Amino acid sequence: MVRHPLTSEERERGRRLGSLLRAARGNLTLAAIAERAGLPSETLRKIEAGRIAGPSFFTVAAIAAALGLSLDRVVALCALPGAEPLPQPAAVAWAWPGDPPSPATAGSVRRPA
Repeated sequence: MVRHPLTSEERERGRRLGSLLRAARGNLTLAAIAERAGLPSETLRKIEAGRIAGPSFFTVAAIAAALGLSLDRVVALCALPGAEPLPQPAAVAWAWPGDPPSPATAGSVRRPA
């Protein structure tokens, strides 16, 4: 897989993410949050320092959960000034063939063909 160089906007978003995570960690140790998130401490250290500007979704989700942050909040705080807001997800749940119907999604579930 070939990795393309990050744009200046992507690097800035990575710096914002790192600053947000450092601030949200407060007095908690980096090691404690990394352990809660199931990540190596060095990975979290690099993300906080902005050296990993584009961590995977699941890495960010694990760190956010360990810090008690919602992903919506993380995205909002890392957005660049003047950036267009992200589209809101459709209010339709998805289910795979063979999944039992859920009372919460009855009548609104789309099943892939």
